[in-house]
Amino acid sequence: MLLSYAIIFVTGGATLAMELLASRIMTPYFGVSLYIWTGILSITLIALAIGYWWGGKLATSFTRSGRSERLYTGFLLMPALSALSMVISCLAYPHVFPLLAAQDLVWGSFIACLLLLGVPLVTTSAMNPLLIAMRMQHNAGTGHSADAGSGGVFFTSTVGSVAGVVVTAFLLIPAFSNFVSLLIVTLSLAVLPVIALHPGSQPIAGRRGLVVTTALAVVASAGLLWQADSYLGRMWPVKYSGVDWSIEASVASMFGTVKVLKSTPIDDQGRFVRVYFQDGLIQNRMLSDGQSFSFYTFALEGLSWLHQPEMRSALTLGVGAGVVPTRLSARGVDVTAVDIDPASFAVAKRFFGLDERKVKLVQADARTYLRQCVGKHDVVVVDLFHGDGTPDYLITRDFFADLRACLTPDGIAVFNTFADLDAPIAYAHFLTTLRVEFPHVLLYREDERDARHVNSYVVASAAALKHRPPSLDRVPPRYAADLDKMMANPRQLDRGLMAGGQIITDARSTVSDDLARMQMNYRAEVVKNLPAAFLVN
Repeated sequence: MLLSYAIIFVTGGATLAMELLASRIMTPYFGVSLYIWTGILSITLIALAIGYWWGGKLATSFTRSGRSERLYTGFLLMPALSALSMVISCLAYPHVFPLLAAQDLVWGSFIACLLLLGVPLVTTSAMNPLLIAMRMQHNAGTGHSADAGSGGVFFTSTVGSVAGVVVTAFLLIPAFSNFVSLLIVTLSLAVLPVIALHPGSQPIAGRRGLVVTTALAVVASAGLLWQADSYLGRMWPVKYSGVDWSIEASVASMFGTVKVLKSTPIDDQGRFVRVYFQDGLIQNRMLSDGQSFSFYTFALEGLSWLHQPEMRSALTLGVGAGVVPTRLSARGVDVTAVDIDPASFAVAKRFFGLDERKVKLVQADARTYLRQCVGKHDVVVVDLFHGDGTPDYLITRDFFADLRACLTPDGIAVFNTFADLDAPIAYAHFLTTLRVEFPHVLLYREDERDARHVNSYVVASAAALKHRPPSLDRVPPRYAADLDKMMANPRQLDRGLMAGGQIITDARSTVSDDLARMQMNYRAEVVKNLPAAFLVN
């Protein structure tokens, strides 16, 4: 019986590990909105409920038919069945999830979660009532365990779930891709029946069938784990924007795997493009000669100098590939770069030229850092994204108050944001909230023609904004004209931009629905335009 409790402990851990990994696997395809999480949690709870019910029905059936010896067989069979279904899911999801996301993000996420977790959660949760029935049989006639042992079973399973979350979050995710991490969990389930099948173990009804199923599960999960890179590697190279792309590096992170993508040469000089790619989004692009290939980096730098021509100190919140802090430091600015993800620093230093001898690097949450901000900065560049937009807690009045306190009296904040022109209400909430703390706000946008989602650059200050056209060096000709045109045409906040906007605070926010819809609209565009290989996390 002690062995059975050890098994239920491991399956409890596997259950929560699967849920945690599933949410990360699904993010590049479906985003991280409120609706997506509703789908994941709903399917998870439904699968658990069905598993408990089914396990109870099996236990009752075995007991009433006089086949109580089958209880142990069924109990051991469940992890093997779960592992087999997870192998099939891992083989299928890189190809199926893009199709589901292209149809509908919400219903697609429900179906995707069902395909990924349905069978594994049903089978592992069915083990609890089977073990309770085994306890009842073991204690028959002794008068022990008035609760039929259910308290001990669910206690063990729940403690195992806690252990599963800890191991997954602090060991698997930082060290492996989500695909490999899920296969490690799969193999852990597959080998559980082996523990009870060693020579000299107690007799098991239907032993041959259990051995065959377990062997299949172990071979399938171990084989796919062994060939994981080879299997996913078959999706590469892939064509995008007229050139072929491959993966140059992949760095595991607690905030979504960071991929460095590399193109084939794009010009007669043999230059290629590197892309910083995370959570299904292209965060930055750089040519192999070290020149940024993203307009927004020049926009953030240009607007900083335009409105703060005497800049001496700058803080960048959000690092990504580290292009903006690198360019500012090259002009003699004292730059501090803050990011919550240590993988950002590692990738930026290794592939994108970020030099920690020239830029002070701080691993911290942006909100926490601002609350403890030491000194004052002339410019704070806010380039904070997770999933499909800036996290809610980083667009509240409280956050903007902390931001203002970190600036010099005439300091400026420069924001990189996304705007959905077909659903402007979410952006109106952001602007309305920002305006409460910063009375002087200007909006800059690139050409909006034929665009639905556009980069919007916002400059905000507590004091009247300075305006001195900067002399920017090393701006590629392909961006120079558009950058000059954009900086020459700021837009004042007006009723149209702020129509329907509400003030967001830490204590009160009624705009979650609007923000979720905007993020889902953006994710739908991402999934439609990117190759499926890019999205495998």
